[in-house]
Amino acid sequence: MNFDLTEEQTMLYKMIREFADQVVAPGAAERDRTKTFPIDVFKQLAEMGIMGLPFPEEFGGAGADTISFAIVTEQLSRACASTGITYSAHISLGGVPIALFGTKEQKEKYLVPICTGESFGAFGLTEPNAGSDAGGTETKAEDKGDHFVINGSKVFITNASFAKHVAITAITGKDNGKKEISAIIVPTDSEGFTIKSDYEKMGLNASNTTELIFENVKVPKENLLGKRGDGFKQFLKTLDGGRIGIAAMAVGIAQAAFDKAINYSKQRKQFGKSLAQFQATQFKLADMAVKIELARNMVYKASWLKDQGRPYSKEASIAKYYASEIAMEVCDEAIQIHGGYGYIKEYEVERYLRDAKLTEIGEGTSEVQKLVIARQILQL
Repeated sequence: MNFDLTEEQTMLYKMIREFADQVVAPGAAERDRTKTFPIDVFKQLAEMGIMGLPFPEEFGGAGADTISFAIVTEQLSRACASTGITYSAHISLGGVPIALFGTKEQKEKYLVPICTGESFGAFGLTEPNAGSDAGGTETKAEDKGDHFVINGSKVFITNASFAKHVAITAITGKDNGKKEISAIIVPTDSEGFTIKSDYEKMGLNASNTTELIFENVKVPKENLLGKRGDGFKQFLKTLDGGRIGIAAMAVGIAQAAFDKAINYSKQRKQFGKSLAQFQATQFKLADMAVKIELARNMVYKASWLKDQGRPYSKEASIAKYYASEIAMEVCDEAIQIHGGYGYIKEYEVERYLRDAKLTEIGEGTSEVQKLVIARQILQL
């Protein structure tokens, strides 16, 4: 296996790393404090052609691969995790379902604005009683002949306040006594569609997390995404790609915490020596470096398999599970190395820990990932 990035990937890495350092990182702490969505950052990313990175050029994208998407997500998350998760959800949850299952007309109408940055991508799956368990879906789309009437709600939906449309899952009927779950594209300006964004969160404060409320929302049948009743299969495939995004985000956060720990350990003096000169600190830093490198390699492997058109569900879950676990561990160690200063917001590592916690939850908890991995191994 060749671990070298291609020439295009290397150029992208250098460009996005520089952008993350110079444009994204400087305002990250202030955006976290004020809970300000980084709209100006994304306007610049749109101008750079990054907002539609992995999608076909035919629909305004850049035609890049999944590894490139992982690179961008990691670098943005290293500078500001709120920006990273916004981008990851925009692509992997908002754009991918339309790219995979939409008709040409739907792609022209709904994917193009995502690629150009005119609209953010958002995907409405999670409900109060249903997330990874699609069987708990309660939102209904009643068939009225030439249109659906949607009633229900979704929770913890990323980017919806800045999206012009959201692809959601809803019950469209019964199939042999079981819920028939379909995916439907719903314009956010539809009558009866309310978006609330008043969550008080532990971290990722500059990202947009919303509740969607549908009260007799009328949507034409042409907005059905893919085949009726295939919503369950569609969201499973969507979440596989989403896990790569969350894993890349976790690696980025871990890298940021690691970088801070290295810099602090070189500057901080104890007993006449820098912390970096103590073997105990060196052991901590070595463990952190190993975990980050292994997590990044797993993200790239899952991405590569996806790009080759090969099965990657197990690898995506492994990447997401491991990267999220080590992100928490690395951030915790970074705080320990900083000592009392690690508890102070000015030194930023406490923010990394708060932000990293979401990676253990988003796109399915660690327990969900273990189930996915185990079922793949056991071929259940």
